[in-house]
Amino acid sequence: MSLDGVDRVLYHHRTQGKAVEGVHIRGIADALKKESVAVDILSLPGADPYASPNAMSPQKQATHLMKWVARLPEALFEMAEIAYNAIIAYRMLGYFKRHRDVTFIYERYALFTFITVLIGRWRKLPVILEVNDSAVVARVRPLKMQWLATFIERWVFNRADGLVFVSDVFRQRALAAHGSLAPSIVTPNAANIDQFSFTTAQRDDARRRYGLEGAVVCGYLGAFVPWHAIDRFVEVIAGRLAEAPHLKLLLVGDGATFAPLQAFIAGKGLQDRIVMTGRVPHGDVPGLLAAMDLAVLPSAGDYTSPVKLFEFMACGIAPIAPAFEPIREVLTEDANGWMFPAGRLEAAADIVIARSRDPEALQRVGQAARQYIHDHRQWRHNVLQLVDLYRRVRRPSPRVPVEIAS
Repeated sequence: MSLDGVDRVLYHHRTQGKAVEGVHIRGIADALKKESVAVDILSLPGADPYASPNAMSPQKQATHLMKWVARLPEALFEMAEIAYNAIIAYRMLGYFKRHRDVTFIYERYALFTFITVLIGRWRKLPVILEVNDSAVVARVRPLKMQWLATFIERWVFNRADGLVFVSDVFRQRALAAHGSLAPSIVTPNAANIDQFSFTTAQRDDARRRYGLEGAVVCGYLGAFVPWHAIDRFVEVIAGRLAEAPHLKLLLVGDGATFAPLQAFIAGKGLQDRIVMTGRVPHGDVPGLLAAMDLAVLPSAGDYTSPVKLFEFMACGIAPIAPAFEPIREVLTEDANGWMFPAGRLEAAADIVIARSRDPEALQRVGQAARQYIHDHRQWRHNVLQLVDLYRRVRRPSPRVPVEIAS
């Protein structure tokens, strides 16, 4: 599919542009650029997703202003989000004075943000929203002005030109809550094969460095936060490692639960079986992934599309993940991954131990996972879906909100 007719895209986001947010933004932007589309990213000051950090910790990368705003009481924080519409308008209108060849605006939707849709309608430019958050799903930071967030979201979701959801269950929840939506597609996250390829030397080096030679390695890569449940998974499997003397865990990342989990491991005397790297430079990540034979996602949002799942698969690492609907949209049991009932970490430990004893299955499933990513879920596939949506919704006459199947 050619991207003829798409010359320039304005990509607006209101995130810090780091961690998985940065991965997604760069993935879409780079895929568009590879198709000779000019991409301009407009964001919070200091939130450039291409200002690559040296280590994996978005909290460490936040500017002082971001940290100050994040500490505001929730009501004031939400008022600041509403006020930010004025800053978006000022910066976006200035941008359009310099660039008159924009084909469409692509925005990572943020609660209380409505000005982009207004500007797009005023300038007769299509606005497509990438929906990763919503007023109608459970959030880490509960809303104070729920009614206002829902009102604005309903207006935006019906007056944007298109919506891109990361899972069908997310789209269905939004549709049930708002009654109707602008034309919409479902596009899970992705990973590029060429960014997740490694050499035997990288694998051997990582295994030597962390004392993993000769072991079957189950890995985890991501944030150590309560909702990812890596701490609870380790607590469950720790008492069963004696059943699998060949198995070691390699845990990569940092966060709120890191120090308590580290203390738990030390208290059990399992430092030689469970390796915690802490924050690592991004350049070390390919080698660490190369050291893994299988990987576990103990938990995920029941409507989200975990970026790490796709990165494990792109590496040829057999994934084990909770059977939430968005994950079932990607994994086929015993073909390109294995699943356990969401929330049942004992079942996750059962699968990890059982599969660690079957190197042929690990290789078969890992290869199939990588092939799936190659064929269906690289960032170029997301861009092709996005441009197809743009071509469906561009028209001069007033639109009636409809739903487009993924």
